[in-house]
Amino acid sequence: MTALSDLGQELATLILMLGYLASAVLAASAALQGVRHGFDPFGATVLAFATALGGGTLRDLFLGRTPVFWIADPTYLAVIIPVALLAYLAARRMPSGEGQRLRLLLRLDAVGLALFTLVGVRIAQDAGAHWIIAIVLGCITGTVGGMIRDVLCNVAPAILREDLYATISLAGGALYLVLDPVIGTQAALAVSFTAMMAARLVTLARKA
Repeated sequence: MTALSDLGQELATLILMLGYLASAVLAASAALQGVRHGFDPFGATVLAFATALGGGTLRDLFLGRTPVFWIADPTYLAVIIPVALLAYLAARRMPSGEGQRLRLLLRLDAVGLALFTLVGVRIAQDAGAHWIIAIVLGCITGTVGGMIRDVLCNVAPAILREDLYATISLAGGALYLVLDPVIGTQAALAVSFTAMMAARLVTLARKA
């Protein structure tokens, strides 16, 4: 019983750490987008909050998990603020021209998409959601923040103009649920993350 309890605690800690990492990555992507569109540091930080927290907030509301994750755990805010400001300053110091910033933005977005998809699926799974609902909520967690970021910057959201954006998230969430009972949660997370990253990077390379 103790071993099972310890395993459950380790998994909960892993999912929490992945959530922090995903928030940091999407906050950085938002700061980059903010620099590209002339936001000041405050505006870029607000954009980072909306991007990093938007998808998970909607997921929690659908699941009836209140208070939502970042109110229950303000560590998310402590992660987002410094990351957003540092990313903003770093982006301002990048060489002029949009190419380097855009490439970095798209890669950060790919990481955030994959991480938050898996976090969302796992949280929905733990909440007792049907597997189809878990996949959909994983996609919402992974994509809605980026959609909010793009809308606030007056850019057509990637999910509406790139067919594989949501498809990769949905497929990655489904892959995780298939692999989880077969190879274990941690291995399933690793394989699914790698598959989503590979698919997204291949898609970006073909569009370049």
